[in-house]
Amino acid sequence: MGWFGKDNKSFDFDMFSLSHFVVLAIFILMTGVIFLKRKKLSHEKWRKNEVGVAISLILFEITNQVWMYVNGIWKAGRSMPLELCNIGLILCVILLFTRKKLVFELLFFIAILGAPQAIFTPALTYNFPHFRFFHFFYAHMMVVWVTLYFTWAREYYPTFLTAIKMIIFINLLLPVILFVNKRVNGNYWFLRHKPDSPSLFDVLGPYPWYIFTLESLLIVFSLIAWLIFRKREKNYGERSHNH
Repeated sequence: MGWFGKDNKSFDFDMFSLSHFVVLAIFILMTGVIFLKRKKLSHEKWRKNEVGVAISLILFEITNQVWMYVNGIWKAGRSMPLELCNIGLILCVILLFTRKKLVFELLFFIAILGAPQAIFTPALTYNFPHFRFFHFFYAHMMVVWVTLYFTWAREYYPTFLTAIKMIIFINLLLPVILFVNKRVNGNYWFLRHKPDSPSLFDVLGPYPWYIFTLESLLIVFSLIAWLIFRKREKNYGERSHNH
């Protein structure tokens, strides 16, 4: 039924298929390019590109919401942009428009810990060249690339407080997501039950204890990510420049 069709029989996604491997290769290659070209990317001429990427992400998400509605599969309990990756996308757009350090701090761990997991093990129905395939990977990869761009090129390095702010942010959102789940009979953040398909949740204990296990893992992995990406001072000149 075409690029935007609802019928997915000819678009069934297979994890680690050729199309998935191509996407993973592009993701890894571009991540390396951002790191290697970080000095050139720090130039102010890239400001227009930041705004352009933000607009493209907005257009992709609007198109996705319209597509679900037109095809009759939009449901309040599963289609609102309330999953952590959706929230990461919203924060990514705000960061690109505003360049606010606080927005970067709220986004950093969601992007670094969540989006790559979605890219490597996508919960996706539609394969290349369906619109949903492009939407899924473009959104998730761009969230990671934008975060790394701000880290490596614009030097928005995470601090220990970044991890604390993100954990507070997530826990402030928790009651909101619980309320929405109850009102629309949804399962955002898997706060009502585990995913139906096999997943990491299966080894985290029964409901509701897996939620607390997840929170503990979030804290541990956030601290590990902070140790990896924090600002390293290589010499006295750099140290004096920072102070």
